[in-house]
Amino acid sequence: MSFKRSIAAGLVVFLTVCGAMSSARAEPFKIVGFGDSLMAGFGLGPEQGFTDRLQAALGAKGHDVTVANAGVSGDTTSGGLARLDWSVPDGTQLVILELGANDMLRGVSPDITRKNLDEMLSKLKQRKIAVLLAGMRAAPNLGPDYQSAFDAIFPDLAKKYDVALYPFFLDGVASQPGMQLEDGLHPSAQGVDQMVERILPTVEKVIATVPGDS
Repeated sequence: MSFKRSIAAGLVVFLTVCGAMSSARAEPFKIVGFGDSLMAGFGLGPEQGFTDRLQAALGAKGHDVTVANAGVSGDTTSGGLARLDWSVPDGTQLVILELGANDMLRGVSPDITRKNLDEMLSKLKQRKIAVLLAGMRAAPNLGPDYQSAFDAIFPDLAKKYDVALYPFFLDGVASQPGMQLEDGLHPSAQGVDQMVERILPTVEKVIATVPGDS
């Protein structure tokens, strides 16, 4: 092979490798928001839900991400466990796990809620997917025993699986005027923006710990 042909062949290989590396870098960081109506965007218009607003907020901070909405209104931890495998596709790098509110509203035993969340975290760990566990708090009218047992689930499991914890998903929204829909349970568009603003720094910290982060 002549010297010129060798140079040309080497250049082709170099450009091919660079192109492949560029394509790899261009792949967005994949997040799945896995939860109930709070994640699904119940009662809100297009692009007003949590996952859409979080993706926009992360994009504004320079992160190349996609945030898929795997929220199902009315879902419990039992329902979430049953659909976890097919709701979180291969290639997902981070799951924001938000379930438990409907368990609490239905008076489901905290032991069952804990067991279901434990199994979900175990499955995600086996798949090597990072998790941000979004906590929930029990309503006071359920009594101090229920409240204590339920509220302890989230920090306990975050510690057990060494995953990030956001203590209360509705922080800054629960019981705040203008932040909820008329039902008093679900966040308004303004409430969602408040939720995103508060959780954003935690999400960014988790992204930074994941290999190949954006």
